Amino acid sequence: MASSQLLIVISSLLLSTLAFSSAIANDEIPTKTAEKKVDVVVEGMVYCQSCEHFGTWSLTGAEPIPSAKVGVICKDHKDTVSYYKVFETDGNGYFYGQLEGFKMGNSLLDHPLQSCHVKPISSPNEKCNLLSNINYGLNGSPLRYENKRLMGKNYEAVIYAAGPLAFHPAHCTPTTHF
Repeated sequence: MASSQLLIVISSLLLSTLAFSSAIANDEIPTKTAEKKVDVVVEGMVYCQSCEHFGTWSLTGAEPIPSAKVGVICKDHKDTVSYYKVFETDGNGYFYGQLEGFKMGNSLLDHPLQSCHVKPISSPNEKCNLLSNINYGLNGSPLRYENKRLMGKNYEAVIYAAGPLAFHPAHCTPTTHF
């Protein structure tokens, strides 16, 4: 756990160093092009965990949940909520949340990898609507950077992944072993 946090901090330092050096380079070269817009996006999947794997983190046999709701929560370096928005999954249990209005007061401490997490909120599936802690869903699944970006002429979206997240059934038929 400590090594993964260290890896996140080191990665963030490297990313901020690259961003700072490119910002300096851009200041030295006058340009007449429009300023590039960079959006932060979070994506992931929401499943119904099968009864066979209840109590584990296994998603073997899990089914995607359409219209499930997840919340993206970001806190600033003072531990104050700086961003919150709810997103809904599509027909395949996939969510794509563009964090419109997300701002970083401090480029290192308020970076999405450090400050944001995703929590499952609700499932429309009456047979599968209890929260699970798969990928730390109860406290908020941390974001991962998987080197995904959407690029356009004056647009860029940096895409972070969360989860997968899951709900589990309230009632599972006990299995008997003979």
